[in-house]
Amino acid sequence: MSAPFVAVLMGSDSDLPIMQTTLDTLKSFNIPFEAKVTSAHRTPAATHAYVKDAEERGCKVFICAAGLAAHLAGAVAGITTRPVIGVPIDNGPLQGHDALLSTVMMPGGVPVATVAIGKAGAKNAGYLAAQMLAVGDDALAAAVKAERQSSAEAVQAKDAALQAKLAQ
Repeated sequence: MSAPFVAVLMGSDSDLPIMQTTLDTLKSFNIPFEAKVTSAHRTPAATHAYVKDAEERGCKVFICAAGLAAHLAGAVAGITTRPVIGVPIDNGPLQGHDALLSTVMMPGGVPVATVAIGKAGAKNAGYLAAQMLAVGDDALAAAVKAERQSSAEAVQAKDAALQAKLAQ
């Protein structure tokens, strides 16, 4: 078995511009990942085979992005007991609301952790995967905590700049 990694599955190559945020977040924490285009509807056998193979090779978390009917995360959750994070893609006539409902409305016992629609959700999927992996990795937990602190300091600096501007 190789090193633990995260599998990032996309229902279409058109999802990559949004999901690049996930990949960048995983890279920022030095989390190994694989990215793959696979479809719950068009390539169900290949999706099933990949999930089983990835699990055997050490995949610890699956992140699945899809728009419209968005069954990829649910299909993957039906195959594995590893955590699955669903990212609803904001496309189509309903701008991702259909994908959100398709992703979040899973039957009891087959959970999918669902994040926000679109780019913010893609970023949060990377952070959530990091937090899941950090449960068993103290160094990663410290990195996630440090990044959260850095983010808080950036907000505080922006507020200080605003207050200084308002005081003029």
